[in-house]
Amino acid sequence: MTKDFLTDAPILVVGAGIMGLGIAQVAAQAGHQVMLYDSRAGAVGEACAKLGKTLDALVVKGKLSAQAVAQTLSRIQAIDSLAAAAPVQLVVEAIVEKIDVKRDLFLQLEAIVAADCVFASNTSSISITAIANGLAQPGRLVGMHFFNPVPLMKLVEVVSGLQTDPAVAHLIFDLAKMWGKTPVFARSTPGFIVNRIARPYYAEALALLQEQATTPAVLDACMRAAGFRMGPCELMDLIGLDTNFAVTQSVFAANFYDKRFVPSLLQREMVDGGLLGRKSGHGFYDYSRPVAKPATATPEPLPPPLAPQLLRVHGSGALADRFAAALVRSGSPIERSQSSDWLGLEVDAAQLRLTDGRPASQLGGEVAVFDLSLASAASGALAWAASVRASPAWCAAAPAWLQVLGFMPQCVADAPGLIVARTLAMLINEAADAVQQGVCSAEAADAAMKLGVNYPAGPFEWLAAWGSDTVIGVLDALDACYRGERYRVSPWLRQRAWQALT
Repeated sequence: MTKDFLTDAPILVVGAGIMGLGIAQVAAQAGHQVMLYDSRAGAVGEACAKLGKTLDALVVKGKLSAQAVAQTLSRIQAIDSLAAAAPVQLVVEAIVEKIDVKRDLFLQLEAIVAADCVFASNTSSISITAIANGLAQPGRLVGMHFFNPVPLMKLVEVVSGLQTDPAVAHLIFDLAKMWGKTPVFARSTPGFIVNRIARPYYAEALALLQEQATTPAVLDACMRAAGFRMGPCELMDLIGLDTNFAVTQSVFAANFYDKRFVPSLLQREMVDGGLLGRKSGHGFYDYSRPVAKPATATPEPLPPPLAPQLLRVHGSGALADRFAAALVRSGSPIERSQSSDWLGLEVDAAQLRLTDGRPASQLGGEVAVFDLSLASAASGALAWAASVRASPAWCAAAPAWLQVLGFMPQCVADAPGLIVARTLAMLINEAADAVQQGVCSAEAADAAMKLGVNYPAGPFEWLAAWGSDTVIGVLDALDACYRGERYRVSPWLRQRAWQALT
């Protein structure tokens, strides 16, 4: 197969559902002749009619020309028998997520298409190695995992099984780029890149809810303030609690029940109760009446704190400088202690500290901790917690000082790592393990998480800004509090921290 083998290749897309139709549309818009097949009678006709309406709407909006729409639709041919697909050079499968059904399809196609026809599966979680088991030519099977909606989402995970021919993976990689996508290479392991690395985004929220540390509205508001388009609870409601739970169960089982991926009892209870999110009308939020988005947990403005005798900014860097500037603007005389080993404010005998993962109660009496504030988030909801030994006066003053600094303080239980810090630390940790295990490169992980799930930055970009020692400190604090395997630090992160010592 030459490098341009698939450039103008005729293509078969199997499965006329949302994903299959989207793949057929993208291929046809790129100039390919596309055969579309579905085992359900009438499914392809219904899908093509739906696509016609979608594209016509884009013409009305001025986003496509009528000529382009006509050309795209003319390139998609409905077929009612796989035998008609004998001339194709690429098959993209987008059928039900059942390994036996997928394998049987490719076994059937091996007897129809040419020996050099490339097989691609759009599976989101099933092992490519396992699907290829039993094929006469397992090397021609590769994963080509698109994200929904296919025409809009840029990411394509190009997934190689143990027997995938590297040349085939590169052909699909190059083809995805020709289709205007951003492909990333991945090794076939549970969850591939996105569905694996993203697990902590949901898992940490569910863990905090299960221990009644906060509410869905506060969780979502804090994560949106950190730059995420949707908080974990509203995102689970959109995906469907049942779908999200099923993926978590699949990754958990496929990793031989590694405690890092253990599903949530709270999520199982919600699924058992039919609280599935938007599609059932109720999940973490009530969708029985129209709402723009879940409540954003905006607290009432607090009275300004009393003028202290001592107000000192501890620590160095952009956040400490921002704190100092905000306090100067408020008219408060301040001192600086840039050599401190913690960041935050000292207010007379009390401390307001950026979380290092340890609960406030572990740090002292008159202590409150606040969550990680990303550089891109100038203000917004920010979680904080007070020591169980803090006085009522300090419990009232701490959020007032956060308000002076430009935040909307959200009181949560004194849980280690609060909300954003623990979530980002776990996302970084999971990405580090993926790189160490050869699932993907650091660059691929960053691209995948930004393009596949719209994260504001990639895990290794966060790591570069935050530092290995800081991330390890948060994870070690979580592990010390909860014990067990869930918060074990990736050896890749430990090695990175050791390298920094040389």
